Amino acid sequence: MQNNIGIVGTGYYVPDKIMTNKDLEKNLNTSDEWIYIKVGIKERRIAHGDQATSDLATSAAKNALKNTNIDIEEIDLIIVATSTPDMIQPPTASIIQGNLGAVNAAAFDVSAVCAGFAYAINVGVGMMKGFDNYKNVLVIGAETYSRILDWEDRTTCVFFGDGAGAVILSSVPEGYGHLSSYLMTDGKAHDVIKFPAGGSRYPATNDTIKNNMHAFKMDGKKVWDFAINAFPQAIEKVVDDSKYNLNDIDYVISHQANINIIKKSMDTLGLPMDKTYTNIKKYGNTSGASIPLALAEADSKNLFNDGELIALVGFGGGLSWGSALFKWYSPEGR
Repeated sequence: MQNNIGIVGTGYYVPDKIMTNKDLEKNLNTSDEWIYIKVGIKERRIAHGDQATSDLATSAAKNALKNTNIDIEEIDLIIVATSTPDMIQPPTASIIQGNLGAVNAAAFDVSAVCAGFAYAINVGVGMMKGFDNYKNVLVIGAETYSRILDWEDRTTCVFFGDGAGAVILSSVPEGYGHLSSYLMTDGKAHDVIKFPAGGSRYPATNDTIKNNMHAFKMDGKKVWDFAINAFPQAIEKVVDDSKYNLNDIDYVISHQANINIIKKSMDTLGLPMDKTYTNIKKYGNTSGASIPLALAEADSKNLFNDGELIALVGFGGGLSWGSALFKWYSPEGR
């Protein structure tokens, strides 16, 4: 069992196909100005026809591994946060494990929508703290929301994009690494964000598919009301469970749902915007991929220093929300 568990490598991948707000204007009653003011998005990435969620995730994982001295055979566990799996079964994590050649790793998916990565990284830490045989854990968030959207519904399709991010958890020196975790769900509001699957109460038929009843649906107003409370609450809780206070936080890396949610929540916490990193402007909302994508991109810019406090926070369908607090450790040579 390990007590000092930190993030020792990060990586991300986004498809090279860009869809701008101007592109959406051609077929939707919307505008570049409205989308940008409403959520802070200018463009998003769209997976090519031959790219699945597992492909994006595999690329992000390979990029994360390049930033460590850990070989793929040393990975003991792969946890994938996704709400757009390649298939209902097998788990997308199994496909990724095969793609990577991670022959010594167990692999499974976590489904908590936009809070998925917050759940997955906390599960990974818990497995490492609870069992001796999990020493190096690969945690991935990956989504291809372009495959489940109704592209005629301007209330949903303008917000989302495709992408993947990955981190590697491993042992770090005393005083560094994971400090605290927080996870929560409000199942009574499960229908605020939804996409029916094969086991739903109302199975898909030709008529329901034709009428877009089996496309992604979201109640934007309820999501806003939920998020501006869940975000700060999760950060406050994870800090309260550590020996630190809010002013000690160096960076909050949040789910990239809406720039105005981030601004509102940071203001509620009394934290300036220069204590967060956002990339929603160019990638849109990548759901379960957004936290590791933002974390990895910020890390690639060398924004984090040894010993800094980094808080991760996610919120979304379920309704689910969660957070994790780490004292950053930069292995020599990274």
